[in-house]
Amino acid sequence: MRLIGMLDSPYVRRVAVTLRLLRLPFEHDPLSVFSTFDRFRLVNPVVKAPTLVCDDGTVLMDSNLIIDYAETLAGRSLWPSELAPRTRALRAAGLAIAACEKAQQIVYEQHLRPPEKRHAPLMERVESQLRSALAALDAELAREAPAEDETALTHGGLAAAIAWRFMQVKREVPVVDADCPALAAHSARVEAFPAFAGTPVIDTANVSTPGYRAP
Repeated sequence: MRLIGMLDSPYVRRVAVTLRLLRLPFEHDPLSVFSTFDRFRLVNPVVKAPTLVCDDGTVLMDSNLIIDYAETLAGRSLWPSELAPRTRALRAAGLAIAACEKAQQIVYEQHLRPPEKRHAPLMERVESQLRSALAALDAELAREAPAEDETALTHGGLAAAIAWRFMQVKREVPVVDADCPALAAHSARVEAFPAFAGTPVIDTANVSTPGYRAP
């Protein structure tokens, strides 16, 4: 399999970490939807990251759908099987993904739109949505026992850690740890796990990072 997209995207990184946790081998090709648009389009004309090229040549996109495929291929899931913990993981993952969406919207506005064309009331609303998602996610993690190692991670904890790291790397003014202490502590702990350490956030197109070869 070949994973296309840069690891500074939380959606690409979420797939990469999941593939590692599932012990599924893959190659990583860090193409950018901006600086290497034409090369990306040769793989996937839609130019959507993440893109996964399956071993049979099928091209998949959207992190949730790629993860569904990967878990079917692996024969196991990072979602808890019991209803109560699964519901908590779904809520945490939903909040983390929502936070990433709002943060990405702000990043695109700041980097792609000229200052005189930015709509301040819209950005204030998006920032409010982002802060609400992070506050709710922090509260969820404060109620959960810390994952002792990466085998205990669910998609909720995985997405939460990736979202927090994205906030620190891509925002012009990072969210401070004191605003989300449980989330910050969770991210610091989880980023040391092998699957995360092996997929560091790199904010440069065409900087190759290792894929994964199952032991």
